[in-house]
Amino acid sequence: MVVDNVYVPAGGDVPDRDVNVKFGQKLDFLERMTRWADAVDRPTLIVGDFNIAPLESDVWSHKQLLKVVSHTPLEVETLQRFKDAHGWVDLGREFIRDPDRYFSWWSYRSPDWRKNDRGRRLDHMWASEALAKQATGHRILEDARSWEKPSDHIPLITEFDL
Repeated sequence: MVVDNVYVPAGGDVPDRDVNVKFGQKLDFLERMTRWADAVDRPTLIVGDFNIAPLESDVWSHKQLLKVVSHTPLEVETLQRFKDAHGWVDLGREFIRDPDRYFSWWSYRSPDWRKNDRGRRLDHMWASEALAKQATGHRILEDARSWEKPSDHIPLITEFDL
């Protein structure tokens, strides 16, 4: 088994590659990941900050975030191509089923992150199909966001019977 940890570039603030080079770099990075996924030939777990919340239930307000980098239709489509390239299984959504709320990130700018609850699911754990069949559980540690000097991201935990 191989574990790959990836950070997909955030993509800046404007979801237009013509005016925001960072957004173009994000999309290009995802396309390179898609070509890489085509060649994956053994059980693989890919984890990390994908900086994309693909589902409506992965954000606090689908309607309000459709034009915000991390939830635009173009990003979601590009991430889906990556997912399809290897038949990745989204382990989080295997255990925390859509449309259940599932966030892994809350902005530092929010003074009371829990009360405002304006989260997004930017962090992911995806597995090759054979490896996904060995997953026995998945959870998030949302309380970690309240720890002293926390990250704006919370830990994801997946258990396997290997």
